Amino acid sequence: MENIESIKRIDIHAHVTAFPEYAPPFKWGGRFCSAEEVIKFYDELNIEKGVLLPLTSAEGQLTPMTSEAIKYTADRYPDRFLWFCNVDPRAMLNRADNDFSEILNFYKEMGAKGIGEITAQIPADDPLLDNLYSYAEELDMPVLIHIAPRLGYGYGIIDELGLPRLEKMLKKHPKLKILGHSQPFWSEISADNTNEIRNTFPQGKVIEGRVSELLREYPNLYCDLSAGSGANAMMRDPEFCYKFFEEFSDRILYGCDICGLTNTHQYEFDAFLKDMMDKKAVSLDTYRKIVRDNAVKLLNL
Repeated sequence: MENIESIKRIDIHAHVTAFPEYAPPFKWGGRFCSAEEVIKFYDELNIEKGVLLPLTSAEGQLTPMTSEAIKYTADRYPDRFLWFCNVDPRAMLNRADNDFSEILNFYKEMGAKGIGEITAQIPADDPLLDNLYSYAEELDMPVLIHIAPRLGYGYGIIDELGLPRLEKMLKKHPKLKILGHSQPFWSEISADNTNEIRNTFPQGKVIEGRVSELLREYPNLYCDLSAGSGANAMMRDPEFCYKFFEEFSDRILYGCDICGLTNTHQYEFDAFLKDMMDKKAVSLDTYRKIVRDNAVKLLNL
């Protein structure tokens, strides 16, 4: 009989360093996990495999994670990892007429399932990003984005309260599947979002907000549940979460975003999901879609 233990999860959002012995430390201690360290987490969390995401922009990390290094790692553990490639929208000539077809076709032919995590500090509707989206749309490669609240603050493509720039791109590229992620994305789960809290982990009851509105309006928008941002958005108001899961069950994807050995958000969210299923708050079919089937479908596995 099928149950949650028999449904192996797929992590849509994973990072590893291919060479941990050379990895620089985080300012708060530790470093990016090795493949072996992430696999240990996966064995504890009933995760069959994860999607490795390169980080190619200067913002957000001391050293980039190249597509080549990520591909190298995925090839070492083909039963545990898939991979996305990544191309900074500013690459090559830093112009909106850059031709990305050759490099993206190259990566796709090598097995890349999508593009991301896109973290460049440019507006979310910048012509450079718009150009990259055009090639991704043509090649049917989903993109995973990290949204930032403003220029010079952390990393990620920049959008304002209410995500108007993201909406512009969703409308312009209707065949491009965009996976939303980060605090400024997930804080929009609630209509009482403000500039003061949008890059934090807001608490309290959810008043249905922009994320639900955008999901209803744009079938090419998907949600990445990873990190503290995704987990917090669901756990802050379980009753809203259960309804959200059921309504948008075809476009929500489980993820972890484990970076260091000290991360605990993935365990807290795991406990939340298990409690949700113990209560039968959502159907087993919905659970399966979110933790596995949606990734299988999106990535053509």
